[in-house]
Amino acid sequence: MHKDTSKIVEELGLCADFKTFYEENKSYLVNESLNAMLNSLLESKQLKKAEVIKKAELSEVYAYQIFSGRRVPERNKLLCLTIAMMLNLDETQSLLKCAGYSPLYVKLPFDSIVLYGICKRMSVVEINELLYEYGLDTLG
Repeated sequence: MHKDTSKIVEELGLCADFKTFYEENKSYLVNESLNAMLNSLLESKQLKKAEVIKKAELSEVYAYQIFSGRRVPERNKLLCLTIAMMLNLDETQSLLKCAGYSPLYVKLPFDSIVLYGICKRMSVVEINELLYEYGLDTLG
């Protein structure tokens, strides 16, 4: 069963004590680490790390450290991985939140281009070219 985030926030505000809230909602809270989520997505989509890393335009050593959990990537580097994995918007937003980053927000020029790229299944290189065309920082 799925519970919308706004519903959980509403329940948090109405709950008399945190213990009750936590017990009623712990199954909806994110308990998985970033590297576990990444590896789970790799497996479910039958992707190979080496291919994803190449498409992400990341250093092999750095990327393997992310997948092993030894490093938490910068937001832009994580976006490179999600794009290379061809993740949908929900999966991308979940990974960003899991890593402690803000989700993509369409009213920010950088984010709107990345969102467009994800929706259009563009590569990291293609998105970087579009970002550059609009005078914005690239993904890296």
